[in-house]
Amino acid sequence: MLVLSVLRSAETRLLLSEVIESAGHKLVQAGSCDQAELLLNNGVEADLVILESSSPFTLPALHKTLRTASKSTVCIVCGPGEQRTLGKAFAPGVGLFLERPLVATDVSIMLERACDASTAKRELGCRNTANSVCPGSEATEVIREELADGRYFLAAAPSMLRIYRQVQLLADVDAPVLILGESGTGKEVIAHLIHKHSRRAEHRFVNVNCAALPADLLESELFGYHQGAFTGAIKDKPGKFELAHRGTLLLDEIGEMSAPMQAKLLHVLQDGQFNRLGARESSRVDVRVLAATNVQIENALAEKSFREDLYYRLNVFTINVPALRERREDIPYLIEETICRLPETLRYGNEAVFPTRLMDAAMLYDWHGNVRELRNFVTRTITMRDSDTAVRELEQKIAEVRLEDEEPGRALHAQKSGMRSVVRDMKDRAEAQMIQEALEISGWNRRHAAKYLNISYRGLLYKIQQHGLAPKSLSWSRTASGI
Repeated sequence: MLVLSVLRSAETRLLLSEVIESAGHKLVQAGSCDQAELLLNNGVEADLVILESSSPFTLPALHKTLRTASKSTVCIVCGPGEQRTLGKAFAPGVGLFLERPLVATDVSIMLERACDASTAKRELGCRNTANSVCPGSEATEVIREELADGRYFLAAAPSMLRIYRQVQLLADVDAPVLILGESGTGKEVIAHLIHKHSRRAEHRFVNVNCAALPADLLESELFGYHQGAFTGAIKDKPGKFELAHRGTLLLDEIGEMSAPMQAKLLHVLQDGQFNRLGARESSRVDVRVLAATNVQIENALAEKSFREDLYYRLNVFTINVPALRERREDIPYLIEETICRLPETLRYGNEAVFPTRLMDAAMLYDWHGNVRELRNFVTRTITMRDSDTAVRELEQKIAEVRLEDEEPGRALHAQKSGMRSVVRDMKDRAEAQMIQEALEISGWNRRHAAKYLNISYRGLLYKIQQHGLAPKSLSWSRTASGI
């Protein structure tokens, strides 16, 4: 069951999170009613929506969210004696109530009732829609997991959900893992996730950025040194391998490591032994090594800049983290999560929400800086409180990319000949027009458009990207700017 919550109290959020996740349900937390509505309008099909009646969530805001969540079971968290008043105010939209202060047992009972209500709604929906897909059969699965140091893992796209399941399988397999992906995709987050689910989770997670240090300093950083090993070594210092003993060591940007250091690292991986600088005796450690790089590893092997024997030693398991443009389903959730984690002074008011037009532009933009670029953009937009400027910024970038892509496309099209290419071109144009019309009719609600076209939601997202479709407002802005 997917649960969407809008709660003011941190204590309430914590208790509900513990009970809901321990019961095996998925939880998505919104910072306000406006954010909850945005999630519900952009593909989140919540089985249960939990709202809190206390300030600043006023009754009008609750009523509006209640209308948006009409297909979900709704529970109101209220104060002592408020249930009867709220029941009359919201009847018949609210079926469940929780009274503050919350008790874990009451929350568990409420979840059981919500599960029963959700199952009954799906069964009723299936009986009433004989020629359509059963409601909930394509419900969005969202996984959100807190990690150390304020990090979190979030997945809604199928590729990221597969990575999460892959991590679950290999977390306790005590072998090296090579994590590949572009800069900013979240490779370090995957490493933290592996550590959290492994049997080493109670011990330290140590991260070393191999690109940040020259080779001579990297060696002392990894293996440590004895007093007097070199000028300035006034006392013994343990290296990262020793600090990570019985835990996990992430070698970030390992593709930037020099050849001599690669050879020394290979020796440590083979027998678990190393020598501190200036030491006469070797040391032994029990460390699980994870490695990450944004380097194209095949090219590095071909150019001999990365040792094959080290690659095969690290490549017991490989995780390829896709770029954000290849998992666009994650974008709305990442935006909302970033907003929720901003300081409360920045999130105050209605401007701490991405309007539909800005969300559409964010879904169409390719985010070459990946999650890092997206987070910076969201922070800047919320701080400046100017969504119109943010929309124009993204639309301008999208238009520039399309103009670059159109020129070689025209030259290639001019070289094509024959009936087959003409028919293919006509088919693509007709398909693009049909999808554009369906999207405009549905107000660019992609889930509604997908059902109207009788195709999957993921298939529609692919077609939007393939044909370069955008809301008409985007086309108007291009015309007005002379693009």
